Amino acid sequence: MMRRGSSGEAADSFYQVRPDCRQNVPNTKFKIMAGKTLSVRKWHAAFTREGCLDIASVLSRIQRGGVHPAIRGEVWEFLLGCYDPGSTFDERDQIRHRRRMQYARWKEECREMDSHVGSCKIITAPIITEDGFPVKDPLVLLEAASEDQGASTSSSGVEVSDSQNRVMDKKIIDWKLTLHQIGLDVLRTDRSMIFYENKENLSKLWDILAVYAWIDKEIGYCQGMSDLCSPMIVLLNDEADAFWCFERLMRRLRGNFRCTQQSVGVENQLQHLASIIQVLDPKLHDHLETLGGGDYLFAFRMFMVLFRRELSFGDSLYLWEMMWALEYYPGIFSNHDETEAATHKIEGFKPKVKSIRQFGKYERENMKNGANADDGPVPISVFLVASVLKENSSKLLQEAGGIDDVIRILNNVNGNLDAKRACAVALKLHKKYLKKLQGKKT
Repeated sequence: MMRRGSSGEAADSFYQVRPDCRQNVPNTKFKIMAGKTLSVRKWHAAFTREGCLDIASVLSRIQRGGVHPAIRGEVWEFLLGCYDPGSTFDERDQIRHRRRMQYARWKEECREMDSHVGSCKIITAPIITEDGFPVKDPLVLLEAASEDQGASTSSSGVEVSDSQNRVMDKKIIDWKLTLHQIGLDVLRTDRSMIFYENKENLSKLWDILAVYAWIDKEIGYCQGMSDLCSPMIVLLNDEADAFWCFERLMRRLRGNFRCTQQSVGVENQLQHLASIIQVLDPKLHDHLETLGGGDYLFAFRMFMVLFRRELSFGDSLYLWEMMWALEYYPGIFSNHDETEAATHKIEGFKPKVKSIRQFGKYERENMKNGANADDGPVPISVFLVASVLKENSSKLLQEAGGIDDVIRILNNVNGNLDAKRACAVALKLHKKYLKKLQGKKT
């Protein structure tokens, strides 16, 4: 049994790594700490008899020591706004049932367009041309099938094409063109984990990303999404529940993937980052500008996959939940239009009065200082990236003679970033930045 004041219990056993990959995977720094980490007992005690959650006590625990891996999935559903803390067990059951049915309908719609969806197969080669003609190349068809999944084949051993007809709908063509890219990325995602040695888990990840690419036609699928979706598959047993957690996360991040020929999706965050460094470390900012890095594009990856490359799998989950707890606001559930409309149809649902304690520490600081930009509050991820730059400021000033050096120095952060320290530094930088901005206004 873990005692208060102990060094904590390692959480590596929850996310096991393949023996042949252990030397290449960063060690997990996250420890389950008695009295700090949100435990299974504290989590269950936070609910009333009807099922309403005391979100304030939960946020406080998470901000101090993260979430016990055994309950991460269900805690994340609240942090991401899948459920309102003021809802009851019965209300959430209704919402969960409705969402699972909706996901099943979308998945069936996708399966009717391409039979690989839901088949336990993963496409890794193009199955359609840009003109809508099905690909008939036997080598491509062989690649598209998983040998050990019992693919439908002809007598020559080549998988039989489901349709020889040309597809005319451009939306369907565009969607089908992404399926093999999803497959290639899925096979590269968290491949060091024993969890993904199970082909069913790989196919779940592919199915969810394929369905999401269809329902969000504006964004579709982009590289990096598999890194964001993978934890949901690991934490939530039900595929539909994992999909909805991913969908809620994408509501926060989808703007990052909205790229044009003129701009990248994370441009707003890169601009915020530049402004923050210019205010808090003008010497570093000037140096980066001199090197041609004033656009801060070298920080692109950190924003796109939320530090998945800089941390072990377990530590990235720890960082994410602390981020979401720090910037949590009670309206996150009702701000999702579709969910809000559906929720108000539930008999007996009554929005609960929100107190300041139901907001995360980062969000409270924003409220206190009125720090909302025209396009919404600056995400805490911007200050997390700023904290990485500040922590490496001396090295960047002394050793970086070009952008390649900047990238090299930041790449050395991989596996060495301390999630808890990064959040603590980010909060200090946020407070200092707001204070300086207030000083300029007066």
